[in-house]
Amino acid sequence: MTAAISAIVTTVRRGQRYTEVNRALAARTAEMLGIPNVPRGNDSLEELRAAYGADAVLVARRGLLTLAAAEGELFFHPGMAHLRIKNLLRGHGDHLVSALGITAGMRILDCTLGTGADAIIESFAAGDTGSVTALESNPLIAAVIADGLAHAAGDNYEMHAAMRRITVHCTDALAYLRAQDTDSYDAVYFDPMFRRPLHESAGMNALRILADMRALTDETIAEARRVA
Repeated sequence: MTAAISAIVTTVRRGQRYTEVNRALAARTAEMLGIPNVPRGNDSLEELRAAYGADAVLVARRGLLTLAAAEGELFFHPGMAHLRIKNLLRGHGDHLVSALGITAGMRILDCTLGTGADAIIESFAAGDTGSVTALESNPLIAAVIADGLAHAAGDNYEMHAAMRRITVHCTDALAYLRAQDTDSYDAVYFDPMFRRPLHESAGMNALRILADMRALTDETIAEARRVA
């Protein structure tokens, strides 16, 4: 399992029209995660990390959370979900939707939230009569992505409606599965991190240092089959 990462939360350095929203978001995040809420002042993020001995800094910026670490930044972005939803609306299909057999009204359990793109597609395909519960074991990833799913805005109504319907839990997937009733979901999905990546991706570096790198176990798969 990935070692615990120490973190603090702060805001952007200069005032802007999001100042009060950012301050409120930083305060809520600090209380939720039990980490220090640090006034930004004129310090750089590197200076704050050094001063507080933190591995990462959560930054409230333009009303959303960003995580800054030495390895890079993690922030919510729907990635290819925007294009994938357009393809679905045009009747072109989606490999994930086909693989899971998602239809309207289904209950989906996504055990590896990560950046949230797959969960958005699952939620769109399940529709407003379905549900997507997404699990993320790392509290910093969960905080950044859950905040983005709940508050990020744009001009794609279908995508943002799907985002708002996703329920995020910060928990270990096996522990969650053990607590669920048999047949309580229609599909259970895993997309674990590559433990031996073939190519380095600068955009994934911050996620990689935080992610749970454990392989799926026989027990986890057995519990998933029971729950589905």
